[in-house]
Amino acid sequence: MWIVPEKEIAGLMTPEAAFDAVQAVFAAMASGKASNFPVVREAIGHEDALYGFKGGFDRSARNLGLKAGGYWPNNQRRELINHQSTVFLFDADTGRVQAAVGGNLLTALRTAAASAVSIKYLARPDAKVLGIVGAGHQSTYQLRAALDQRPFEKVLAWNRTPERLKRLEAAAQEKGLPFKSVTLEQLCRQADVVVTITSSFSPMIAEGLIRPGTHLACMGTDTRGKQEVAPEIVAASTVFTDEVAQSTTIGEAQHAFGMGLLDAAAIVPIGDVINKEHPGRRSAEEITLFDGTGVGIQDLAVASAAVDLAVARGRAVEVEM
Repeated sequence: MWIVPEKEIAGLMTPEAAFDAVQAVFAAMASGKASNFPVVREAIGHEDALYGFKGGFDRSARNLGLKAGGYWPNNQRRELINHQSTVFLFDADTGRVQAAVGGNLLTALRTAAASAVSIKYLARPDAKVLGIVGAGHQSTYQLRAALDQRPFEKVLAWNRTPERLKRLEAAAQEKGLPFKSVTLEQLCRQADVVVTITSSFSPMIAEGLIRPGTHLACMGTDTRGKQEVAPEIVAASTVFTDEVAQSTTIGEAQHAFGMGLLDAAAIVPIGDVINKEHPGRRSAEEITLFDGTGVGIQDLAVASAAVDLAVARGRAVEVEM
């Protein structure tokens, strides 16, 4: 069994490698070569934590396993990030455990890669202004991944506590782009691409704020009850997702679906666009929305790539089982 500690991940995985792995996973899912298992995600009644499992099997890559972990909102007082997870990989032929991999940075990279894939395939080619809603740990990963997909000229951002936007400002300045802290109304009026990455349980972006032609990537809603945008926005958009079953149960579309505003049959797997089974954006005025719920085989794909790199570079620990 190989162990790849969290401390090794930053020196192994790049955003580009994560993007390639996630894009391949979406394509495999749409073609029926990969599937996810039902998600378990529960409040444990201790430290206000949410804990659960995401897993699946990708036949094309032979990745089998699960990610265990969740969200501990009080971790900052311990100088730890709130999201904590570990990925376990198993041999698809024998069921024997193959690897345990630190999953914190991998989760941030694959989540950012998923929204970046959606921007690549769904945002208008002439998109110039990027809007980021939220300033948590994953926000800078979202920003950097998005900036690789379009020639953005400006970054706008909003957070309930504006002083936390400094990390996003620094990330924008790394790319030489102007950055501005704005209201939600200003952000939605100006941004061509809006990425939401929060832990909200009530809609922050109200009905009518998103203008025609916007691409919206909702990346924070991955649990029953969470919500970042008004259900009317979801209903007015062409909705794409990583997995339809999760979109209607734990994703951003759960509310519009539950209210009868959105039919599950109208939600398009992003892999269909990658595989050219769906045209994606069909007009400059269309609002496209990517519901990024986070699927287990994304985690397996990036973890498998990390293990291969760690073994090749002598940075994995081998133990007998």
